[in-house]
Amino acid sequence: MSPRILICSASVGSGHGRAAVALQAALNRLRPDAFVQHVDVLSLTNAIFRRVYSKGYFDAIDLAPHVVRYVYDRLDRPRSTGIAAPQFFRSASAQLNFSRFIDLLTGGNWDLVVSTHFLPPEIIAALRSAGRVSFPHAVVTTDFDVHRLWVHSPVEKYFTATEEGRANLAGAGIAAENIITSGIPIDPVFGETKSREVCRARHGIIGGRPVVLQLSGGAGFGPAEKVHRALLDTPVPLEIVMVAGRNAAVREKIAAIPCPALHRRTVLGFTDRMDELMAVADVIVTKPGGLTTSEALARGAAMLVIEPIPGQEERNSDYLLENGAAVKVNNLASLPHKLSHLLQDRGRLQAMRDASRRLGKPFAAFDIARSVLKLIEPEMPRSIPPAPKRTSRFSRLRLRRWRRTRNSSTVS
Repeated sequence: MSPRILICSASVGSGHGRAAVALQAALNRLRPDAFVQHVDVLSLTNAIFRRVYSKGYFDAIDLAPHVVRYVYDRLDRPRSTGIAAPQFFRSASAQLNFSRFIDLLTGGNWDLVVSTHFLPPEIIAALRSAGRVSFPHAVVTTDFDVHRLWVHSPVEKYFTATEEGRANLAGAGIAAENIITSGIPIDPVFGETKSREVCRARHGIIGGRPVVLQLSGGAGFGPAEKVHRALLDTPVPLEIVMVAGRNAAVREKIAAIPCPALHRRTVLGFTDRMDELMAVADVIVTKPGGLTTSEALARGAAMLVIEPIPGQEERNSDYLLENGAAVKVNNLASLPHKLSHLLQDRGRLQAMRDASRRLGKPFAAFDIARSVLKLIEPEMPRSIPPAPKRTSRFSRLRLRRWRRTRNSSTVS
């Protein structure tokens, strides 16, 4: 009988959803006969809660970042010494705000559920503890560190990006055999070898200057205009490619800023060719979100990280800095100085690329998909293909088929 698998994300930023889409496509590739559904749990709640939970989070970051950092750190302490994480979803409020999601869980006859955000696991754990559902549950974390908000029981498997995250989960009481260090699931196209010359030509990048890729996230969140002005002040001639994501207003503002004759510039909106842009970039200037930086690592790119969100992005930044894959800009006034010195130090730039390549895990989605399938199919059929490797013509053909599967799959 074909398995029924539900993947749960939450649209707080774009990373959790992108991780879910990568997993969905990998599962569809490994088990074409399976029914795999991806749901954004916030789409199944009421408009007021959705606004408070998602938009309110970013409002808090803008208005009171120090408070956000304090609360984040306090909630990550052991329960005996810190503030206990609120058990909101075990209360009657969950029935009010998430009744549609609960109905989906209890009435879907699921064989397996996978979560890529920490919101669903508490609801699922409460339902399992009450005996209302019995399917196995896997949790896939989407940053380089793991916060205690992700930790609930029962959960069969936790997938973490790093050994540090694994240690934190173990410290929170998760059994070692239930933790797998897998990396963060991304589109494996980021691990496919591509010609820089071909990618340059495809995107109209002339070459002859260092290519700097400025990212502002899928929703265009962050101080994109200020960062761009700082890039334009860099004394080294640059080829700047700015990706504004789906934020049309940000794109228009950036395009209206005069570009000095010293530089060349391209301003893009949303693109599904990010892997090619990362392949040609000498430096990527970005906020340190877990998905974006995982894609950059898979591409072996050097990063300049800016304006990390208090909490998880600050810890992501620490991980990248500790491992030599990034330079952090604490004050945008210093960005032209740091960028120009990095570009002029080719040895350091190459060392950063090498560090990124060592950390990159472009096929984590396949590794996770194979592991979660074993929760319902201990003996994997021999007909299931392994995850694609970086090299060989056969691998490249498999990756292209994987991308066609991803593009044709239905995402709820």
